[in-house]
Amino acid sequence: MKNPLSEAVYQRRSKPREEDIRGPYFRDQTAIIHSLPFRRLKHKTQVFFAPENDHVCTRIEHVLHVATIAETICKGLNRSGWELVEDLAFAIGLGHDLGHAPFGHSGERELERLNKGSFPFRHEINSYRVAEHLANSGEGLNLTWAVKDGILCHNGESFEKTLTPSPQEKDLEKIVDRSSVPSTYEGCIVRFSDKIAYLGRDIEDAIAGELISLDDVPERIRREIGTTNGEIINTLVIDLIHHSRDSGQIGFSEEKYDLFRMLSDFNYDNIYRNRILSRYEKYCERIIRTLYEYLMELIESIGEDYERYATDPETKLDRKFGHYLERMDSFYRSEGADAARKVTDYIAGMTDGYALEAVRQITLPEPIEFP
Repeated sequence: MKNPLSEAVYQRRSKPREEDIRGPYFRDQTAIIHSLPFRRLKHKTQVFFAPENDHVCTRIEHVLHVATIAETICKGLNRSGWELVEDLAFAIGLGHDLGHAPFGHSGERELERLNKGSFPFRHEINSYRVAEHLANSGEGLNLTWAVKDGILCHNGESFEKTLTPSPQEKDLEKIVDRSSVPSTYEGCIVRFSDKIAYLGRDIEDAIAGELISLDDVPERIRREIGTTNGEIINTLVIDLIHHSRDSGQIGFSEEKYDLFRMLSDFNYDNIYRNRILSRYEKYCERIIRTLYEYLMELIESIGEDYERYATDPETKLDRKFGHYLERMDSFYRSEGADAARKVTDYIAGMTDGYALEAVRQITLPEPIEFP
């Protein structure tokens, strides 16, 4: 099975670049891995906020799960005569959450609320923005069109039974919602892999955190999909490969799709909307809102006088924010970005820990030092 567009389209970059021994998509993998936004994912929430447990899934672990699951599915389909590019699927998986806000979807929803009426904030769109524009001090990562398309169109909250690639050569800059489908089979595979990666793992972490017990999971799911993250991934991946290989579409069998949706409904009702997580969500929203209001007031007061951020700061946050604005000045001028856009970009790039420290700085005074 082949993708609908030409390789010239898929391998096109925003800036010309001579390809090397790595090939176009493995090069994109290394560009993502070496980027600062990727490094920060290790300190960003997947589901559970700031856990005091090194074994609870973080955002960086999630993207690695997605990348490896996607590559596995590609390998399985290639054994049946498909012509998928495993490096492409892996690169999309690595990059699909580069623009996720701190505190997971709670942070994402609060930034969306704060900017309502100005611009949409969705992590898929912001991940594309980070990869194409914000990384490398406004230079971007210069990824291939196919990888950027897969990142932008991965929509981890959509639960289709089957997907086929869009035959359109989309203008990625104009996509502002979650309605677009990837234009490669590899991108469609990542879209399924995202859900496969988090549904089982989130159950495992929720059990470890005593939000639920294994007995709470419906008996049919335990019997027919599995009781561990590994079993759930294995069952769904094998079904996806077997059902897709002769159909020309990426998707599950009817039986496994019903179980997939049942598992998703269970997670949303018992984990993501759990009263304990809901309580934490209010704190996270308050942190994001406090930072947003403070930085908006700061930038409206000082503007582009970058020296003032450094020479007369009230907090370390002031100085770091000013340094960020100065580094990004050329890009923001070319884009015509307003204060809200700059503040949102900065907050979205924070790790959970940095956001907590920044709020501490602006809400708790430093003690006066006496000789």
